[in-house]
Amino acid sequence: MSSWVASIPSPGPEWQQIVLPFWPYRIQTYALIILVGIIIAAAWTSRRLTKRGAEPGVILDILLWAVVLGIVGARIYHVLTHPGDYFAAGHNTWNPFQPGSVWAIWEGGNAIFGALIGGAIGIWIACRISGLRFWSVADALAPALLLAQAIGRLGNYFNQELFGLPTNVPWGLQIDSGNKAIPVGLPENTLFQPLFLYEIIWNVIGVLVILFLERKLRLQWGKTLAVYLIWYGVGRSYLESIRIDPSEFTFLGIPSNVWAAFAAVVLGVVLFIVQSRRHPGLEPSVYHTGREWVRPDAEVDSDDTDSDDEDFVDGDGEPSASAGAKATSPSRG
Repeated sequence: MSSWVASIPSPGPEWQQIVLPFWPYRIQTYALIILVGIIIAAAWTSRRLTKRGAEPGVILDILLWAVVLGIVGARIYHVLTHPGDYFAAGHNTWNPFQPGSVWAIWEGGNAIFGALIGGAIGIWIACRISGLRFWSVADALAPALLLAQAIGRLGNYFNQELFGLPTNVPWGLQIDSGNKAIPVGLPENTLFQPLFLYEIIWNVIGVLVILFLERKLRLQWGKTLAVYLIWYGVGRSYLESIRIDPSEFTFLGIPSNVWAAFAAVVLGVVLFIVQSRRHPGLEPSVYHTGREWVRPDAEVDSDDTDSDDEDFVDGDGEPSASAGAKATSPSRG
């Protein structure tokens, strides 16, 4: 194996938690990093939605549903794909006050694909309540979500998790020998593929690709989301295939997370084709018809209405061009 001089060191256990004075609980570094990613993604998504006519701050209504159900989905997916960690004999499967329980989310164990499924359900519910189009919100979120995922992978680095097979590349990752994910029998000072770093790079490039294609092709109606699914699924399928601690479930010798990545690619391709055929034009609004948000300054004053009426007739007694435009323009109601 390559020398540790030319490798990536991992933070020690002291970096995994933050202890604050006068605060009895330890704060997980991973949780703080995830929170930063959520805040950045929410702010960027809000800006993208507002530029298209959404009510400022409506992202907060969406965020609550998406984050809560995203966490629930992430945990359920992880538990179902790692049953041996929770349902084996002698485990505290259902006791929420004991370690090793399915409820002990603070011990780690969250799956990104479960988070995506749960988050999508949360966004759909929030859109039904707010009147926003689901595809509009999904498209606005797509690049921001990929950036948040890139930020979140730094949490895996601090936790010394999400690393790949042994390697001798100069950028191999150092992992403490006591890590439970390391197979028994490997030589001491073995280096591993830094999957967290690979995914950060892949996701950041993906953000740029999505923004370029969105501007170039004017992607709407869920087609930006489709590009996200394809890009992330392709990258994740490779990274999961060289992961040292894959999910327990396999089919045809392929881990379930790889199949989930393949499913994301297929879903993205189908979504792009179907939406391109069903909606060749641009979205009329980010809101469903009749649920539009009207800016407070868009209300017409009565004095302005009287002065506008004078424009309907020009000096020759004929309707003016501006009057025709006003007469045919739809009311916001």
